[in-house]
Amino acid sequence: MYEQANILVVDDDQEIGDLIEIYLKNEGFSVYKAEDGRQALEILKEKPVSLVVLDIMMPNMDGIAFCKAAREISDIPIIMLSAKSQDIDKITGLMTGADDYVTKPFNPFELIARIKSQLRRYGGFQKPQSADVIEYNGLCINRAEHKVTLYGKEVPLTPTEFEILYLLVSGNGKVFSSEEIFEKVWKEKYYDATNTVMVHIRHIREKLGDTSKNPVFIKTVWGVGYKV
Repeated sequence: MYEQANILVVDDDQEIGDLIEIYLKNEGFSVYKAEDGRQALEILKEKPVSLVVLDIMMPNMDGIAFCKAAREISDIPIIMLSAKSQDIDKITGLMTGADDYVTKPFNPFELIARIKSQLRRYGGFQKPQSADVIEYNGLCINRAEHKVTLYGKEVPLTPTEFEILYLLVSGNGKVFSSEEIFEKVWKEKYYDATNTVMVHIRHIREKLGDTSKNPVFIKTVWGVGYKV
């Protein structure tokens, strides 16, 4: 199912880039490589990229700057790589539009698993079979087309943001904890998911013109989680 997926690996460390490329090709992926954000941005504009594996610390244009620029032209999944492990670095990456974050040194098999997980959720790569459409307060979520509109105007969500919003809206008022959202969307166990989910919820609210104080769509149930 992945033979048509093209992965863009962006890392100024050639050894790491080559290692990731080997594992990706062994799994049937096609690979583009770039050594900085500027080169990667040109590839993204010119090539059919399905997902980006992105280092943060790079010359010319770092991963944060690339991610911001990439989100202006594409909603494909972005997985960030960094030697930094503090929460603030992770949150910064997620706030610029990344879908996931892997800390160096990493297990290549874990990275491959995360790539496959993102591709399974990305509508541009694998279209769902059913044409589920959910409408709520002027919001329309079309799962078959992986498209969200608000009062007829398209809302540019990343694949992860789309899945979170779809989960909440399809819950019909059910309250989802941060841990439950993470496990349902990321399809894995994670015991420190609060910040990750919180950042994505914030992004979704911003794109919908929603606020945490006077929410129209995503409501916070303090001490419990989120609901629509």
